[in-house]
Amino acid sequence: MASHEAGALHAQVRAPAWLPLPDDVNDLLQPIWPSTVVKDTEGLMHIGGLAVTAIAAQVGTPVYVIDEADFRTRAKSFVQAFDQAFASLAGAEVSYAGKALLTVGIACWVAQDGLNIDVCSEGEWQIARLGGIDAKRITFHGNVKTDHAIEVALSQGVGRVVLDSLHEVDQVGAIAARLGVKAPVMLRCSVGVEAHTHEYIATSHEDQKFGLALADGTAFEAARRVLLRPELELLGVHSHIGSQIFDTEAYALTIGRFAAFAARVKRDLGHSWSELGLGGGFGVAYTCGHDPLPPGDIAQAMAQQVERACRDYDLPLPRVSVEPGRAIAAPSGISLYTVGVVKDVTLDGGLSRLYVAVDGGMSDNVRTALYGADYSATLASRRSPAGPRLARIVGKHCESGDILVKDEYMPADVTVGDLVAVPVTGAYCRSLASNYNQAGRPPVVAVKDGQLQTLLRRETIDDLLALDQDA
Repeated sequence: MASHEAGALHAQVRAPAWLPLPDDVNDLLQPIWPSTVVKDTEGLMHIGGLAVTAIAAQVGTPVYVIDEADFRTRAKSFVQAFDQAFASLAGAEVSYAGKALLTVGIACWVAQDGLNIDVCSEGEWQIARLGGIDAKRITFHGNVKTDHAIEVALSQGVGRVVLDSLHEVDQVGAIAARLGVKAPVMLRCSVGVEAHTHEYIATSHEDQKFGLALADGTAFEAARRVLLRPELELLGVHSHIGSQIFDTEAYALTIGRFAAFAARVKRDLGHSWSELGLGGGFGVAYTCGHDPLPPGDIAQAMAQQVERACRDYDLPLPRVSVEPGRAIAAPSGISLYTVGVVKDVTLDGGLSRLYVAVDGGMSDNVRTALYGADYSATLASRRSPAGPRLARIVGKHCESGDILVKDEYMPADVTVGDLVAVPVTGAYCRSLASNYNQAGRPPVVAVKDGQLQTLLRRETIDDLLALDQDA
C-alpha cells in the first residue's frame, strides 16, 4: 500500500449521531448500567452496594465487575417469560450461553436459578459440571468437537449434542456405539436467514462455517443419516441466526423455514421431532442508540410464530429452547480502569482529540477492535465541575487500534489517577481476553449487598511464566 500524507480523514472529530451532548457529564444513562449502579453526591460510583474505589483498592484495576443481583434477575426473567409464553403449547426451556461469560460461580447461579446451559468445548463442559449443572441440562455445541470431548459428554449423560456437519453424524454415532449409549442429537441448520447484525456475528446465512444448509439438501441428508443409526436419537433442529438482534422478524422467518423442513422430514422420512432450538442473539443496549426488546415480548412473539407455523404445516408442537448469553451477562457487568495518560492531540485544520489512556485495553476488551463495537463510559471516582469534552478512551497496548470507547463525552478535566467505568462488558470481554503484550487477564469479581466475591483472580507474571518451559 502506498504511503500518503495524513489528512482530513484523520481529523473528523465529531460525535456520532446517536451520542447526544449531555446536560451534565457526570450523569448516568441508567438503561445501560446494571440495576444497582448509582453515583453519590460526590460523583463516586457504587455497584452492588460497594464503592468502585473500594473495589479498586481491594483487587486493583483493570477489573471486570459483575452485579450478581442484576445478572440473576435477568436470567430468571427469561425463564419466567418463556414459561409463561409457552405454557399452553409444548413448553420451553432457557439455556444460558456459557461462551458469553463462564466461571464455576456463575455456573452455580445458573443451576440455582433454573436455567440449563449450552457449552461448546470440553473446558466449558467441565466448568458447568463443577458448578453443579446436571449433564442432562447441558447442550453441547461446536463445529469441531474432539472425540474425547464427545466421549466425556456421552458417558456423563449429556442432554443434547448439536451436530454441525455430516462428519459429526458418523463421529458421534461411532462413539455412541462404542460406549453402548443412545446419543440425543439435534441438527444445527443454516436456514438462510441473514440477521441485520455485524458480518462476524451473523451465523445462519449459507456462506459461513456453521451448520447444515436447508437450501442445498445437506440438512435433509443429515436427518436421513441420523435416522439410519440406531445409536442416535434425533430430537430436533437448532439454529443460531446471529447476535445483537433487536426484533423478532428473523426468528419468525427461521420458524417458518423449520416448519417447512419438518413437514418434509415427516413426509419423506416418517419422523416427527419434538424439539426446536432457536438459539439466542437477543440484542442489548451498549449505548443510548440501542433499544432491545424485553424477554416477555420476545417469548410471546416466538410462541405465536411457533403455534401458527405448526398449525399451517399440520405438525405437532415442539418444545422450544432458547440460549440467551449476552442478554443476561453483558448488561450485568462493568469494566473498571485507572487513567494513566491524558493527551490533547492537535489535528489538521485546528481540530483536536482528547485521548484518555487507561491501564487496560484490547487484551481485556477486543470487541471494539474486532467488530467496531460501540461502548460508553463515565468518570466513576469523583464529580467533575468541568464541561463535557468529546474523548476517545484507549488502552496501553502497542496497536493504534487499541481503542475501548471510540467516542464519549468525558469531563474536560479528566486526569491521571481517575477511575473510568465502561458498562455492558459482562459478555464476550473476559471470554475473548488475551495475553497480548504479555498482559495478565483481569480478575472477575461479583458484588452484592456491599460484599465482593472473586470469581476469577487476576493473572500474574508468574502465571504466564509457568507456561514457559525455559523460564
